[in-house]
Amino acid sequence: MRVMLTGNGAAAWGARLAGVEYLPAFPITPQTEIIETIANWIDYGEFDCRVVMLDSEHSMITAAGAAATTGVRTFTATSSQGLLYGMEMLYTVAGWRAPFVLVNVSRGLASPITLEPDHNDILAARDCGFLQLHCATCQEVLDSILLAFRLTEDNRVRLPAIVNLDGFYLSFTREPVQLPSEQQVAGFLPPFDPQNQGFRAGAPFSQAVAVLGGSAYSYFRYQCHLAALNAEQAFSESAALFSEAFGRSYQAVESYRCDDAEVVFVMMGSFATKAKAAVDQLRAAGQAVGLVRPLLLRPFPVKAFGRALAGKRGVAVIDQNLSPGYGGILHAELAANLYGHSGSKPVLVSFIGGLGGRDISSEEFFEMAKITRQAVADGSAPPPRLLYTGDELREMKKWQAIALQQSGRGDQT
Repeated sequence: MRVMLTGNGAAAWGARLAGVEYLPAFPITPQTEIIETIANWIDYGEFDCRVVMLDSEHSMITAAGAAATTGVRTFTATSSQGLLYGMEMLYTVAGWRAPFVLVNVSRGLASPITLEPDHNDILAARDCGFLQLHCATCQEVLDSILLAFRLTEDNRVRLPAIVNLDGFYLSFTREPVQLPSEQQVAGFLPPFDPQNQGFRAGAPFSQAVAVLGGSAYSYFRYQCHLAALNAEQAFSESAALFSEAFGRSYQAVESYRCDDAEVVFVMMGSFATKAKAAVDQLRAAGQAVGLVRPLLLRPFPVKAFGRALAGKRGVAVIDQNLSPGYGGILHAELAANLYGHSGSKPVLVSFIGGLGGRDISSEEFFEMAKITRQAVADGSAPPPRLLYTGDELREMKKWQAIALQQSGRGDQT
């Protein structure tokens, strides 16, 4: 069945089709619509799931981890400051090896406060032990939740997973989404088998929640690392089964019009659809440009990126995030990925764009392709650049002047 859904609506349907049994929640814009949609289904008797409102995201994530360790299929959602509020428990429940799915609807972080998206919230959680999938369309939101449940419950993995979508640009945008039937999903996603996850009073066992000494701690932390690495192979296998079941194919790293491309854009999230449109325009203008987009970010798909970027001369990495004092996070991870491997390396050019939901225009994609080609010709990359126009800068200067005048300090401009 094909229906029009927002990204939030697609996330709710993903949870419903997965047969989620427990949903601890705490509201925050722009993810609240996910919880409201599921709560309405429960009220009307359309979905058998228990929703519990907690006092904070910290408690919400704790409850999700605790439920998953008892063998209950668990789902929850948050955004932005909420994800940061629960950051302590992200590390904790990952250490518990609690398999559940958390949707994060990305929103820029304070200060200044904003409701529009960038990726600093989700990338702040990249080292916590959760798997990460990053969606570009509403269809991918639904499908990624089903894939994430299969991944997180895989015996080789048993780690929680975050499915990320961009706030407003995707959370409240309606797109056509193919809804599979419950029978189709049941064929792809078997019932949750808790195995050793199920705590029972009559069969106690150790979960190594507390250890003394660095030796034991190192052992358990490294086990989480190995489990995360297992998730890349598990993702490939699950994606193949997903394609057989639903006819839609996914890869850890998507390549778009890259076969003969000399220069490629690398970016993730919903803004990658803008990059696809720009690639088509650049191709029409005779330029050999492509797009590489990670769907799976944790574990970091080193080999998949290596294959996607093999033979490329220039790579324009567009980060919708900023690590102050350093630069773009995805650019840094790609550079680390490529360094030390055999073969010629493309020139990596760093761009910071889309912060706080700022648009990236077609003209800017054309300019980034031009700068990257020039970097290839020069044999070295320029310093990282913030995508920002002269008109925007003049407007900001005007606002600053007005603010100074209103504060009685106009003579200091």
